[in-house]
Amino acid sequence: MTVYDRIKQLAEQRKLTISEVEDKLEMGRNSLYAWRKKTPNGTSLEKAADYFNTTTDYLLGRTQNPYRPSSPEEDFSEWLEEDEEIRIIQRAAKNMSNEDRKKAIDLWKVAFDKAFEDDDNK
Repeated sequence: MTVYDRIKQLAEQRKLTISEVEDKLEMGRNSLYAWRKKTPNGTSLEKAADYFNTTTDYLLGRTQNPYRPSSPEEDFSEWLEEDEEIRIIQRAAKNMSNEDRKKAIDLWKVAFDKAFEDDDNK
């Protein structure tokens, strides 16, 4: 999967076209399409990662974990990639609509209320 493929996937999850993403990133037309065949420069890559709240490593295919830790202490990428149950959930989430994801999270909150106590106090 190329950087372009990952950007396209992230854009589709947000119901955006590649052209809309280029506009939001203040990039020229067809800039992202060029990423199908070449690796973007560091500044452009960081800009895209920041916009999608992911890491440059994910965009470059160095990790399958799209989530950015909020601090270095919260880097869960190792166990997320190694834990089969988490991978099953991630695969299912890729095939869900945003509405279905919300329903799934709501079910998890009911089933595992203790695990979500901190979220409810925010």
